Amino acid sequence: MPEKKRSSVSKTADKQMAEAQSPKSPKNAESGRAALSVSRLGAARPVDSESQLAAFHAGMRLFHARQLKDARGYFVNASEGPERDVAQRARLNIAMCDRRLQQTPVALASAEDYYNYGIALMNARSVGAAREHLEIALRMAPAADHIYYALGVAQALEGNLLAAHDNIKRAIELEPRNRIIARQDTDLTHLANHPPFDTLLFPEKKVW
Repeated sequence: MPEKKRSSVSKTADKQMAEAQSPKSPKNAESGRAALSVSRLGAARPVDSESQLAAFHAGMRLFHARQLKDARGYFVNASEGPERDVAQRARLNIAMCDRRLQQTPVALASAEDYYNYGIALMNARSVGAAREHLEIALRMAPAADHIYYALGVAQALEGNLLAAHDNIKRAIELEPRNRIIARQDTDLTHLANHPPFDTLLFPEKKVW
């Protein structure tokens, strides 16, 4: 997703994994694998964006393979790298690994907590649970444009296009740059030719 549901910039269900707005894979696959080996052995922490992303992606693969302890180690390494957004997503994934390993609840207190957790769930395609968390976040912060936007995307993924349109429209009213974000959002590409969304995202188009 483009910097989509920005988490100040990008918040429980049993399927709670967070592949948070999955960052792009390192361009050099070989150097990425080398960075993974060093990171997993704990010999070094990520010192650049590429090795941090490699650690994050390795953690995601291990999580999906249910190797939670190993995945957690990669996420810890990724949380200490230079990219702040990747580090934040890694910390969310650490919390969910801990929950699976220890059966302890994830502590959610603020609107941003619910928003961030909702984004994590959405990227794991637990869309229903994501929407529920985003609805709570919006009740706690009813003027937050990024929460309106994220909720609209979740509703679009669920097929509730009317609600999605209204929430994304509100997000754009509060922050016009959300229109540009929505145009680039891969989660909304299936709505490209849907008239209400087309008009919302491309108001400059002439209707003949």
